[in-house]
Amino acid sequence: MSSTGPSRRHQLLAWAVPRLRGSSELETPEIERDRLVAAHARARAGLPTRLVPRFDRRFSVVTEVLTGAAGEFASYVVTPRGAEPRRTVLYLHGGGFVSGIDPFHVRYLTRLATALGARVVVPDYPLTPEHTWRDSHEQVADLTARWTADSDQLVLAGDSAGGGYALAVALTLRDRGGPQPARLLLHSPWVDLTTSTPETAAFSADDPWLHLSKMDVYAAWWAGSADDLGRPEVTPALGDLTGLPPALMFCGTRDTLAPGCRLLARRAADANWDLTYVERPGLIHVFPLLPFIPEAGDAWATTVEFLA
Repeated sequence: MSSTGPSRRHQLLAWAVPRLRGSSELETPEIERDRLVAAHARARAGLPTRLVPRFDRRFSVVTEVLTGAAGEFASYVVTPRGAEPRRTVLYLHGGGFVSGIDPFHVRYLTRLATALGARVVVPDYPLTPEHTWRDSHEQVADLTARWTADSDQLVLAGDSAGGGYALAVALTLRDRGGPQPARLLLHSPWVDLTTSTPETAAFSADDPWLHLSKMDVYAAWWAGSADDLGRPEVTPALGDLTGLPPALMFCGTRDTLAPGCRLLARRAADANWDLTYVERPGLIHVFPLLPFIPEAGDAWATTVEFLA
């Protein structure tokens, strides 16, 4: 845990990002549901690559169609052109289970592909409120298992909701037996959808981006039922954490998800799971993915060292 305060660039982004993203408190679940369903209907298929200069010249993309309980969804394989990678990163994107792959996700995963000489596999899993975890979890786990068997070292990674999803998939693969990911990389993962940590409300009050009123609704939609909310496929922080691969996790303290990350770190220690937790005071949600800030540069150096 660092004692260094946030940089001025970070503070500027902490002010700007929530405004650019239209962050706001929940009006009603019904209004939010209608808004999201309409947004999903307008969404364009494919990877948003506009933040990666010369993407088409530098990377190739192969699309695989997966079939889940609710129909088909895509998974993209991004490979540096001219490379013959033996390593694979399977990346599960964040967005509260309600938002799709973002240009900043693509920017980050192409950096990983270049730095590690790896292909990156990105499932475009179906979103809530139309879908629940049951509509994609087994298919994403199958996909991860297949790439794990075909790769020398697979990194299972994700941010926010995708970070929690990545951990949930790791638990499923451990329970199945067979080849396991070599490393886990978790950026501000949403690992406790039950919000069981009593300090969550206080942390949320200082979070300029995430709103607990919406997150509680998104969690209920993703779980699909109250009985499923505490399942390890939905809330992996409360599952059995033994036997997992080494992991690196980042979070800042101006993040509603920090109490869940701290809970995971405590339970990891009790389970003798090799989890390195890097918490930065005063930093906002998924800070390692944010552009132009020195804190993200520090996190990147730590990440590359861990994965290399």
